[in-house]
Amino acid sequence: MRKEAQAAMKILLTLMTVLLLHGCLGMPKGVTPVSQFELDRYLGQWYEIARLDHSFERGLTQVSAAYSRRDDGGVRVLNRGFSSDTEAWQEVEGKAYFVNGSDQGYLKVSFFGPFYGSYVVFELDHQGYQYAFVSGPDTSYLWLLARTPEVQPEILQKFMRMAKVRGFDTDAVIMVEQHR
Repeated sequence: MRKEAQAAMKILLTLMTVLLLHGCLGMPKGVTPVSQFELDRYLGQWYEIARLDHSFERGLTQVSAAYSRRDDGGVRVLNRGFSSDTEAWQEVEGKAYFVNGSDQGYLKVSFFGPFYGSYVVFELDHQGYQYAFVSGPDTSYLWLLARTPEVQPEILQKFMRMAKVRGFDTDAVIMVEQHR
């Protein structure tokens, strides 16, 4: 009976681990990844224009993300921001992989070992790839990214309107300072 209990416990722990590791790969209700996503056009430098704040980005200005291909078929993610507290640049490197297909703006990204979170592009300038609206696994993660440090007011208005309709707290969105 003891061996059966140990085996059952191992199965339970394995299931819990799998659920925890994959639990952050969902997306908020109402958020749908863009289709006809083209990774090669998405690669390169992006500037963070607006976001919902989190401890891992708190106090950072001039935040940017650079995406490039990895040898294993994934995407190298290099996030960078300036901390006024330490008067120094902070960088973190991660990796991302498509969850379903490479033509869908739905990736899983990891900055910490085997733990992945959702990266859902739910709006994209398909013509020029000049801006993207990105969500995480729930409505507490939201970013407006652009190829330039500033966007036209109508893009910001569209971002806020689309985010609000999808249940994001747009009153908590902060504008990211891109110039010092």
